[in-house]
Amino acid sequence: MNILQLTLIGFVALIHIYIVILEMVLWTKPKGIKAFGLKSKEFAEETKVMAANQGLYNGFLAAGLIWSMVSNKTDVAIFFLACVFVAGIYGAYSTKKTKILYIQSIPATLGLISLFL
Repeated sequence: MNILQLTLIGFVALIHIYIVILEMVLWTKPKGIKAFGLKSKEFAEETKVMAANQGLYNGFLAAGLIWSMVSNKTDVAIFFLACVFVAGIYGAYSTKKTKILYIQSIPATLGLISLFL
């Protein structure tokens, strides 16, 4: 993989590491509550176990992307970028928040395009 491809994949991995931190550590803190538009601190407390589980899955996505970079395996990168793309599309559709589309799907799409060119 070339520098552009590695940079784009790394950027998507960093996004997901940040999401892991938001969901697993900051969910009940003002930063997490604001980032996810949660109704209240009480709601955040009630849903923190679910959020931590989501964070774990985002961590797996980040780990897979990092693995693709370290191993220099394009097929692994394509798989994990495609997973991020689909998760972003579904997240935007199911939550009616287009912000997810821009944060997840567009960077993943750029990474996929770079791998296919």
